Amino acid sequence: MEPRGRGRRSRFTPPVVGYEKSGRGSDSKEKKQQNSSPDSGGMGKVNIGGDNSGPGFDICPPKQPGTVVLKPSLLVKNREMKRSSNSGSSALSLRPGMVLLKGYLALSDQEKIVERSRELGVGGGGFYQPGYGEGTKMHLKMMCLGKNWDPDTSQYGEQRPFDGAKPPEIPAEFHNLVHNALRDSNALIPHNNHPLPSISPDICIVNFYSQTGRLGLHQDKDESAESLRLGLPVVSFSIGDSADFLYGDHRDVDKAQKLLLQSGDVLIFGGPSRNVFHGVTAIHPMTAPNLLLQHTNLRPGRLNLTFRRY
Repeated sequence: MEPRGRGRRSRFTPPVVGYEKSGRGSDSKEKKQQNSSPDSGGMGKVNIGGDNSGPGFDICPPKQPGTVVLKPSLLVKNREMKRSSNSGSSALSLRPGMVLLKGYLALSDQEKIVERSRELGVGGGGFYQPGYGEGTKMHLKMMCLGKNWDPDTSQYGEQRPFDGAKPPEIPAEFHNLVHNALRDSNALIPHNNHPLPSISPDICIVNFYSQTGRLGLHQDKDESAESLRLGLPVVSFSIGDSADFLYGDHRDVDKAQKLLLQSGDVLIFGGPSRNVFHGVTAIHPMTAPNLLLQHTNLRPGRLNLTFRRY
């Protein structure tokens, strides 16, 4: 796996007008039985406790006095900068309606996403740690933007039930990146018989996985019947450490296909793949781009943003 930053030139252009939840859908009873591990994404009864009453979790903690930061070598730095400035981006059609844009997010865009997520995450309605009713906490921090998704009821709402906090709005620059990714996914796949419609996302689930984080196979089925009927796509940004991503037609790990998602990758699934089963089986430590870590002080782990339209 490649531990370096990849991507193309910055896409933080003025936002367009109009439009991986981290990947947990309905069928809540079955999911809660399937995902019994505290590392999985299926969260039984949610236990909110610990430090959730205070400031949100900081994905980029301040450097402690006396901390020694090992800077990447000039060779590594030049390699990452070269990849970051690459104006091309490869696209892979995984199945009808499912597209992977490898290294799509420029390093500068990744840094801005991390910084904006950190800013929102430490404020009201920011990152918190869900867990199970018996008190077991998960290796996952979650924040909702636009609308709140309740992992206990698998329903959307305008505020979080446990503290009444209203989710922050989705930043305009995030909207622009989603729009560009959908546009380019259609342009980069020749003879595409299943073009993905452009959307204006009103939901973004931001998850930060620790290096032991997991997410069991599931479908994203909690959006409106109209959104699901139209096959409106889910757009997922991967930043930080690489992850093993599974996907398939059934909730069966042995039958699922595996894909390595690296920092800067964008995964899109909609249309005939809108209800695909998917999950994360492993986070690979120390695979994030060195320059990303140096510039943001992002914690070890994976930051994942998934956008959708309710």
